[in-house]
Amino acid sequence: MYQDRIVLTSKDILEKDFKIDTRGYRPQEVDRFLDMIIKDYDEMMAIINELESDKKELLEDNLRLKKELRNLRSKLELATENDTQGASGVNADLLRRLSNLEKIIYGKE
Repeated sequence: MYQDRIVLTSKDILEKDFKIDTRGYRPQEVDRFLDMIIKDYDEMMAIINELESDKKELLEDNLRLKKELRNLRSKLELATENDTQGASGVNADLLRRLSNLEKIIYGKE
């Protein structure tokens, strides 16, 4: 995703040639600095890939939890319709599970 917005690769940096002037920079210093940039750049790309992977997992978990929440709400509505005498042990259990899922999804305490 973010790789599309980055112009240079570490290979581009490594293979960059600078014109040398009589009063120009020392090639060894430029090479050392570019090596540091390449290392940081590779690390940044690894971090981005790791974060993208984490984000994908979290989105999948979120969708799974929302689906489970919808299923529990449906079961709760069905149980409520079938139990006209009041909340039974099953309803209380469903309410607890529903409440716990809402806390997980919405971060409520």
